[in-house]
Amino acid sequence: MALSQVIIVRGKGVLAQDGGVDQKKLLRMYSRGFQLMHDSPNPKESLRHLFRADDRVGIKINTIGGKKISTRSEVSQSLASLLVESGVPDRGIVIWDRTNRELREAGYRLSMNRGTLKVLGTDTNSVGYNFDLVSHLNIGSRFSRIQTDTVTTSISLAILKDHGMAGITAGMKNYFGAIHNPNKYHDANCDPFVAELFDTSPIKEKHRLSILDCLVVQYHRGPAYHARWAKKYETLVFSLDPVAADFVGWQLIEQLRAQDGLPSLEEENREPKYLQTAVKMGLGKASSSEIKIIEEEI
Repeated sequence: MALSQVIIVRGKGVLAQDGGVDQKKLLRMYSRGFQLMHDSPNPKESLRHLFRADDRVGIKINTIGGKKISTRSEVSQSLASLLVESGVPDRGIVIWDRTNRELREAGYRLSMNRGTLKVLGTDTNSVGYNFDLVSHLNIGSRFSRIQTDTVTTSISLAILKDHGMAGITAGMKNYFGAIHNPNKYHDANCDPFVAELFDTSPIKEKHRLSILDCLVVQYHRGPAYHARWAKKYETLVFSLDPVAADFVGWQLIEQLRAQDGLPSLEEENREPKYLQTAVKMGLGKASSSEIKIIEEEI
């Protein structure tokens, strides 16, 4: 059985002391990640394996945590620029999340011009949520029209964080921001809800790539920002397997917790149980023996 591949690219110095981003280094991190993903000579070729010029690509980010612990605009904009270089026109790219307020508070400038790259929330006038519920297993939700109607393919570009109920929030749980009622799905460590939501057709049929933004990792007391347990980690994680990406993200958080003398998530009875549910549903792999990690520092 083929192993799922997860790429870890570290970029020491990509974050300045003042919290700013060295965008040249960030682009090098992205480029190397995509090269390693498909063993390609350049990132453009790798991205062309995943996206066509006529695709409308949604970059689903996470801005609920405020400016300190959200997907940085430099991170999503750099990804968008590489997509454009690979042949996806900028008018075919949407960087999005739940609300315009959260986007602004995280440092984004909204853009709703049809002729160029768009940055907007589901609560934008004329967008909103579909009226009809998508019913699947234990899920019954209305989806953002951005996910259902606007985009044809989707990237989950998620902040890696500890989560008091799910254990971690990463690429799969990032899609809780695509539905109108995520509050309904937090019982029992968010299991089976994270996996079952990902298995719905608006997500599963469009998701192409998971990228975990680990420039800063909230490894305890998440998902809100707490400086005491926020680690400057300067890393990006890439995978075509959404479950494997989250599994590796979980292991990174466990390493940071152990280094700080904190108990494991299992010891706190909040390990991300949804990952094994996702494995049983055939969504990906979540064991070290079935994942090939390629790690590089630039």
